[in-house]
Amino acid sequence: MKNTLKTASLLSLALVLGACGTSTAPKIAPTGQSAKTLKVQTHVTDRWFVELSGDPTALSSQSVGAQQAAFRTQAAQLGIKYQEVMSYHTLFNGFSVKASSAEINRISRMPGVLGVYPVKEIAAPVVERNLADALTPDMYSALNMTGASVAQNELGLTGKGIKVGVIDTGIDLEHPAFAGRVVAQYDFVGDDFNWDKPAVPDENADDCGGHGSHVAGIVGGNDPSKGFKGVAPDVSFGAYRVFGCEGSTTEDIMIAAMERAYADGMQVVNLSIGSAFENWEATPSAKVGSRMVKKGMVVVASAGNSGASGQYSMGGVTMGDNVISVASVSNTEIEVNKFTLSSGETIPFMAGDPAPTGVAGVTLPITKLATSTTTTANDGCLVSGANPYAAGSLTGKAVLIRRGTCTFYEKAKNAQDAGASAVILYNRDSGYLAPSLTGASEITIPVSFVNDASGALIDGKIAGGVSMTFADGKISIPSPTANTLDSYSSYGMSAELEQKPDVSAPGGNIRSAYPLTVEASGYATLSGTSMASPHVAGAAALMLQAFPNTKAKDMRGLLMNSATLRWYRAPSGTLFTGYPDYVQRQGAGMVDIVGSYNSTVRATPNKLSLGESASFATRSKVVVLKNTYARTEIFTAYHYPALTIGGTTLAPSALTSYATMTINGQDADKTDIEVTVPANGSAELNVVITPPAGAPDKAQYGGYIVLESKSGQNMVIPYGGFKGDYQSIQVLGNLIVGGQSQDFPALIDDAADDYYTEGQEVATPIDYTFQDVALDPTKPDQLTMDAPYILAQISHQARKLTLELLDGNGMVIETLGKQEYLGRNCTNNLAQASDRCDAYNTYSWDGKLSNGQDAPNGTYQLRIKVLKALGDESVESDTEVYTTQKFTVARPQ
Repeated sequence: MKNTLKTASLLSLALVLGACGTSTAPKIAPTGQSAKTLKVQTHVTDRWFVELSGDPTALSSQSVGAQQAAFRTQAAQLGIKYQEVMSYHTLFNGFSVKASSAEINRISRMPGVLGVYPVKEIAAPVVERNLADALTPDMYSALNMTGASVAQNELGLTGKGIKVGVIDTGIDLEHPAFAGRVVAQYDFVGDDFNWDKPAVPDENADDCGGHGSHVAGIVGGNDPSKGFKGVAPDVSFGAYRVFGCEGSTTEDIMIAAMERAYADGMQVVNLSIGSAFENWEATPSAKVGSRMVKKGMVVVASAGNSGASGQYSMGGVTMGDNVISVASVSNTEIEVNKFTLSSGETIPFMAGDPAPTGVAGVTLPITKLATSTTTTANDGCLVSGANPYAAGSLTGKAVLIRRGTCTFYEKAKNAQDAGASAVILYNRDSGYLAPSLTGASEITIPVSFVNDASGALIDGKIAGGVSMTFADGKISIPSPTANTLDSYSSYGMSAELEQKPDVSAPGGNIRSAYPLTVEASGYATLSGTSMASPHVAGAAALMLQAFPNTKAKDMRGLLMNSATLRWYRAPSGTLFTGYPDYVQRQGAGMVDIVGSYNSTVRATPNKLSLGESASFATRSKVVVLKNTYARTEIFTAYHYPALTIGGTTLAPSALTSYATMTINGQDADKTDIEVTVPANGSAELNVVITPPAGAPDKAQYGGYIVLESKSGQNMVIPYGGFKGDYQSIQVLGNLIVGGQSQDFPALIDDAADDYYTEGQEVATPIDYTFQDVALDPTKPDQLTMDAPYILAQISHQARKLTLELLDGNGMVIETLGKQEYLGRNCTNNLAQASDRCDAYNTYSWDGKLSNGQDAPNGTYQLRIKVLKALGDESVESDTEVYTTQKFTVARPQ
């Protein structure tokens, strides 16, 4: 039986994977399954980082050059075929190269090679874009949230004299917000660049994409004619363009830009780009970020927009040591659509999704059910299975419906079936929602969601006759999610259980500069952690102006310790005041620029990463408080736990099981503890934290040491930990195909259009000829080698993956290659896969031995060994092993 599959892009092609996946669900095809469409892909990388063992920040340029020359010579002597794309000398010691999977496996075993890593395709960040010419393009509400407005207007801080590098889509050089302030620039790619097209570099980093100008505007745009100011409106900019006008870039280009920003003397660098799920500090871009900080640069990076994909979803530069990782908080104001009533009132609304928003100028009379009131619980819902509206009764009309009892979809569908031209849903509580209209069929009429007050207003006018007219443009209203974490903001911790992200900043619905060639007004509203990161980069510039001797590695603590906590908002929209959102989502909380400016006491360390609790039931840490001021500070210290993350990796859930804490031997959960920090002196906090007894294994817990001073100086020190045995998380998981879980990894046989899941018995011998074959008879010119490869679903990050070739007796012939620091897949369900969300990786063998010779015909197997994150190779259970079915190499003689 053949099975047709639809899947996502394959992000890595070369090494291997392994799994011990088990499932009680029946296999879709127990004796062989279709592989043809399972191999559909948009991108398989043939580009790799090769890292040499010497740290370039600790070596002379001559030593780095000598190491790289020795590598080239040895590779040539071994007959290894590869194409060098880029070489790096200051922040990364090595190259990016193009090579086949077999050749990169050989490179990985060369002496002096520290590791090989796939060069990731980095998609242009996805943001929500709203253009509204009629509104004043400023960031007033967001500046108030961080205290930047006070810093500018009362403290006189503008970032003057500070150079900020923006690695992004470039900066619009003609925009008045940046006039004369771009002091360094370089375009690494050109307008037409995409990951699969050649780069055409030049010296002009003008922006045709938009994202970079928006980010730079938040950092420090300044357009007096429009009343627009960013956080640090007098900074100078370095513009480093790594994207074309549209499309993706690659990680090796981004690292080249990071080296260029360092060479140009940037003091702060913002990277609102990254690589989700690659959440290791040792991956190339994160390592380069760490070294930038080591060399004296403040590096700020977005935490990522993969919150919908669950825990451990951060990745890229943001994972670097002392890199400031920034989560996104929703702005206090948002822009929404609007309609007007015939009685003159303007009504803001949020549009249902998916549904049209309404055509400006269209006027409709408003009606409702005769039984509908402002207290009706089941307004517009089915009654005994029947539509409450008579057929055709709503033709040409808009119908007002109160929220409650049944789904938004059911209410809209009933109205649509009765002929309605539009629906006005109104809240039973205060605030706005974006109603989900996903259902069995499409909603084709506009669905407008208004708040309870607007609903009651309209309800009171229907008896006397009232109509609505959809209006052009948007209107600004208080955000229903104001000051809470945006749902898209990614979850930590790191794969090594380091607490990330570090701080939060406004990222949802931020108005900033936009290229004049793209939008004539020069301004747009975007949302994402891309918008949060530049708020913090701007804050760092202000702090460097105020305290120019601040070391780069200390900037993170200065901003973290004065941050303010954000409360948890449930997916339903309910706000739980007093329940801090997960530490693994908000870090220390919202950056507070004025609090940082007034801070005279510093905490070391500035956060506590507690690791797993399996080996240590409690964790003891020492925090040193150092007073930089000639005044004694007396603090009240106590424990404030945040919510614990339960559920699964892909489906987290909030728990109120909390850790407990003592400080200096006293119960910090029940007692306020006095801590005195003498003038120009220091004090210690001896902290003991016990994981939450009521939380399940694999939960992530966290919270805060809070210190409140009588002088008004407040501090927070976040902590995060893992409950249980971290190595109990399965790395190599099952794949959901057609709604059923299958035992993966699987051995793929494209030529036979089959694949074989883990442990599946094989009735017909599997053979590979290593000849080029046409998998699609209608496309005979598109050839693929008939060779074995493994398809594997990676459920969690892995420290190392090793591929071995076995003979027919299961004995190791040789190690084919290894890969370090693997990320996880975005999803384990093929139905949810896309070009931005992969469900599996593939790992192949080209039939050659390490000496470059063809393996002789005969019987073989492939075996993968995967060392788990923080695992010990000497502990058998810390390594997962997968072995393929036996197969035959059958080259024609």
